[in-house]
Amino acid sequence: MAGLRDIAAEWLALGRRAVLVEVTGVRGSVPREAGARMLVSARHAAGTVGGGHLELKAIEQARSLLAGGSAQAQSVHYPLGPALGQCCGGAVTLGFSLLNRQALAAWPQAAPRFHLQLYGAGHVGRAIVRALAPLHCLVDWIDEREEEFAASLDALGGAWPQHIRKVCVDAVEAEVALAPPGAFYLVLTHQHDLDQRISEAILQRGDFGFFGLIGSKTKKQRFIHRFEQRGFADSLIRRMTCPIGIPGIEGKEPEVIAIAVAAQLLRASKPRQKPALQAFDARCEMI
Repeated sequence: MAGLRDIAAEWLALGRRAVLVEVTGVRGSVPREAGARMLVSARHAAGTVGGGHLELKAIEQARSLLAGGSAQAQSVHYPLGPALGQCCGGAVTLGFSLLNRQALAAWPQAAPRFHLQLYGAGHVGRAIVRALAPLHCLVDWIDEREEEFAASLDALGGAWPQHIRKVCVDAVEAEVALAPPGAFYLVLTHQHDLDQRISEAILQRGDFGFFGLIGSKTKKQRFIHRFEQRGFADSLIRRMTCPIGIPGIEGKEPEVIAIAVAAQLLRASKPRQKPALQAFDARCEMI
């Protein structure tokens, strides 16, 4: 699944005229943040600036700009409550400009949410990678079995996105040393002894942002005992997450596990809020 910038590059290569719509200003409660973008052509739209009536008006405005043939950029302010009947109640300013090479060159490259090393190309590994395919992250998908990697993203033969990198090597645990500081790790191979070797390499580094090990509570206790025997500090071992996936989601189907794990990774990658913002969010939830 291509990112929006990749879609913009593809449309330019195809000669498809389009308008770039960008959230340039926000006030109050709004559906998308400043910098959110979408692309609108005469017949297609990609990305989103918030959905609902706001997005309908944005598409109408973009196609009006296309039909008029003007290259002049526009800015339109939308009060969401009184003007559009959306319950957000805030206000959004949208910028409209024709998509061209200059716009593509100036497109900001946001940092990925996280860099993940995922060990294991079995059913759960494939499901997790597919769940992560639409997200802005970097994934090293690692296994020693070339035949286990899915050839395509979906049943329609879709190509894997560039941010999913298949790594087929014999000594998979050696890949741990190549990850950047703060990387995320998911260990879900087909062998417990391989899981253990990879896990020990991760703990040996100790600089992981997230470390998840697939398995039951029994497996967790067995591994903890082995780690303790190897001399790893208790404070380090406690940072391991096992079982994986956010609690409360029932089901052992690979796709269900994948959704729970993807949500867990997103939560782990979220910057910590300041106490004042946390208190503000709590008050909002009570209203």
